[in-house]
Amino acid sequence: MSYKAEIPYGAYWSTPFARWQGSFANLHSIEFAAHVAKAELAKRRIDPKAFDYGVLGFSVPQKHSFYGLPWLAGLIGAPQVGGPTLMQACATGARSLLAAAQEIEVGLASTALVVNCDRTSNGPHLYYPNPKGPGGTGGAEDWVMDNFNCDPLGPHAMLVTAENVAKKHGIATGEQHEVVLRREAQYRMALENDNAFLKRFMTLPFDVPAPGYRKTANTLNGDEGITTSTAEGLAKLKPVMPGGCVTFGGQTHPADGNAAVIVTTRERARELASDPKIAVRLHGFGQARVDLAHMPEATVPAARQALGQAGKSVAGMKAIKTHNPFAVNDIYFSRQTGCDLQAMNNYGCSLVWGHPQAPMGTRAIIELIEELAQKGGGFGLFTGCAAGDTAMSVVLEVCDA
Repeated sequence: MSYKAEIPYGAYWSTPFARWQGSFANLHSIEFAAHVAKAELAKRRIDPKAFDYGVLGFSVPQKHSFYGLPWLAGLIGAPQVGGPTLMQACATGARSLLAAAQEIEVGLASTALVVNCDRTSNGPHLYYPNPKGPGGTGGAEDWVMDNFNCDPLGPHAMLVTAENVAKKHGIATGEQHEVVLRREAQYRMALENDNAFLKRFMTLPFDVPAPGYRKTANTLNGDEGITTSTAEGLAKLKPVMPGGCVTFGGQTHPADGNAAVIVTTRERARELASDPKIAVRLHGFGQARVDLAHMPEATVPAARQALGQAGKSVAGMKAIKTHNPFAVNDIYFSRQTGCDLQAMNNYGCSLVWGHPQAPMGTRAIIELIEELAQKGGGFGLFTGCAAGDTAMSVVLEVCDA
């Protein structure tokens, strides 16, 4: 199918991603996202008053995040905008895009701003009162670390899901490390010619604001904290879990950052696009859930659902991007679908540039659009797993308007 909603070409952006406890560690994620959005809208000469709907996605609460999207909209100069605040772990980027497309599809909105942000650094430590506890004491939770390490349905850590899939499908450590080296090489394509690919959607050099947003704390020339691996170095790594096969080299790192995309009607997209001759059309969305503690497997049925809605096959995709917290994800996906393991995830992926959760899918979708634009158009697929053994997928097309 073809949705009524389109993404105006060029009407999207991402910050660099910074490894946790790095340059973004002390920036409130919602305030930071608003600061970036305000500057990026001004750069594109898009008036915040143009929006009549908004979606905010995050997975790590910040102070006052109860006020969510209306707060962010007010900060960017769009006090007329309302809308939901969504949380679906690593699927938040795809979910928030679907929410905007649905609103336009049914005629409740015409121009939406979708912003996803997260800060895994300095995650909140929550206290849950329990008057009936011994002496009235309650329970506590470290939002980031406790949830990385425990799916309460298991209970088990997210790493266990990768180990389960690797064992079930015979995916060895060496094969995972080969994928890591390939993904890092693909990311370096984005850095060629002074970060030419990244500069298609990212303002570089990037001025990192101080927490008061009046001064610049430092400047980044690209993503911060990227690892450069070697075959020899990876071979020396031991599996993280005793008896397992996934090493620290075969998985991503927590990170901070934000990304955004504008979604609007086909007519309005021509007005807001940086190149009105290029159209970015949405054709399919998919969601899936698989067996407990087998999270990487969910990307396949989610992708098949999105492809089915679009009336396309994996073979018809000119580019494929995945959220791959583990190298296991891509190996499994390639084996099940027949797609070329070496060709997917050109220019970068979360395995390399990190895991800030909500904005990951948004950045991957933006990179998918730009890869397709460089190739002269065509269909592309994004698919990515999320906590709870789930996944979401998107099929889109870059074509002549």
